[in-house]
Amino acid sequence: MQLEVGAILEGKVTGVKKFGAFVALPEGKTGMVHISEVSNSFIEDLATVLTEGQEVKVKVLSIGEDGKIALSIKRTLPPQPRQQGGPRPGGPRGGRGRSDTPRVWQGKAQPQQQGDLSFEDMMSRFKSQSEEKISDLKKVTENRRGGGYSRRR
Repeated sequence: MQLEVGAILEGKVTGVKKFGAFVALPEGKTGMVHISEVSNSFIEDLATVLTEGQEVKVKVLSIGEDGKIALSIKRTLPPQPRQQGGPRPGGPRGGRGRSDTPRVWQGKAQPQQQGDLSFEDMMSRFKSQSEEKISDLKKVTENRRGGGYSRRR
């Protein structure tokens, strides 16, 4: 059988290292499964998942000009549905891109007693809320830039 990219084969684990596992393939060839291609979930120690002599099903990802064969175990597994909700790794945005939900400023909770307030009192409250919003906005933009105004001279 000719070894080609995309082929799914049975192999035997011949060695387990921190970065991946070596798998003996048919026709006396050997390929490597990188730790990121073993499972759909995070693996801290590969030795807890794979052992020498274990039979595994692998998919050929690539064959280099130098003869190195990249393999994957997780791509032979059925696809797992994406989980909805809950915190994502790396923070609320997962550390990448933009969130689908718009960011809305939410001021500090204050009692809403506008019925008995005079016009001047309502204007005073509006002014203090506006100043809070501007102050919060400045903090956010300064943090994105990496600090205060004295960085560039």
